[in-house]
Amino acid sequence: MLREIFVNLPVKDLNKSRTFFKALGLNFNPQFTNEKGACLEIAPNICAMLLVEPFFQGFTRLPIADARKTTEVLIALSCDSRDEVNELVGKALAAGATTPNAPQDHGFMFQHGFADLDGHQWEVFWMDMAAAPAQM
Repeated sequence: MLREIFVNLPVKDLNKSRTFFKALGLNFNPQFTNEKGACLEIAPNICAMLLVEPFFQGFTRLPIADARKTTEVLIALSCDSRDEVNELVGKALAAGATTPNAPQDHGFMFQHGFADLDGHQWEVFWMDMAAAPAQM
């Protein structure tokens, strides 16, 4: 069984990215943070490695996607309530994010999201599993 996930994301300015995510109330693991990258702690066993582009490039032969022009990945984060979704998106907007889509209310699920300073899309949602359709 897999135990953890580390999503690796390229960033242009590590200091600005760290400031942005700290404004959302998130922390960094100092053990895995230096001038080349920072380990963003999202939840127990869920982290995003924010890597400066030259360092990120060392892990792949493919070109780095410009997240402002293409969609490389959608990172979905669950919240405990609709209010928490709105609060997190509000903090992101106040810290310089943009919203690629309007909020969506599906009854059993509410979602909204933001694009961070590098254009990575973070989908933030709340879901009532008891009210979710049996199969989607």
